[in-house]
Amino acid sequence: MPIRVLLADDHTLVRAGLRALLQSLEGVQVVAEASHGREAVNLVTTYQPDVVLMDIGMPELNGLEATAHIVKDFATTRVIILSMHLNEEYVLKALRAGAAGYLVKDAGTAELETAVRAVARGETYLSPAVSKHVVGDYLRRVGAEESPLDPLTPRQREVLQLLAEGHSTQDIAQKLNISTRTVETHRTQLMERLDIHDLASLVHYAIRTGLVKPD
Repeated sequence: MPIRVLLADDHTLVRAGLRALLQSLEGVQVVAEASHGREAVNLVTTYQPDVVLMDIGMPELNGLEATAHIVKDFATTRVIILSMHLNEEYVLKALRAGAAGYLVKDAGTAELETAVRAVARGETYLSPAVSKHVVGDYLRRVGAEESPLDPLTPRQREVLQLLAEGHSTQDIAQKLNISTRTVETHRTQLMERLDIHDLASLVHYAIRTGLVKPD
């Protein structure tokens, strides 16, 4: 059976390049593409791929939150985070979210193939460019410290990201299939839990914690 791969990246040309590279590999099949994290989660539900190649910075639901959803609900689907970042913060966030791999975007075709096949076998893959001390430090520290987003529930993080991206209450309610009253309740709870009492400060917090990318 081929290794079934789903691509999730908000840049069309990046997805096209990845698709071309993957389809040139024997025994690898691209089954779907997503342009944002929420679409990726929905497509995993539909296609149940073996591997998801997931960009971190995407609209509506970022790659780390989407990874956490997928890992929680689909035990047989493994996620490789695609990132241009090599610093410890991003690697730790990816591992905490449950990613099985971390691949830098300037990796070559051979490394991409190695990562996909390793993760599909149930192994963990980290780009050699990710320094060894990052992994060692993670193993020592995992569980010892909280992310600034840890006090929030997954739903509150979703609402916070959408608010920070400028979506209206009605738009958020439609995207999450909840009532506008529930959205307002989540917004109130966010402000209380974070001790932040205006939308501009919420947006700043979402950017500072890496939940959304600054424009």
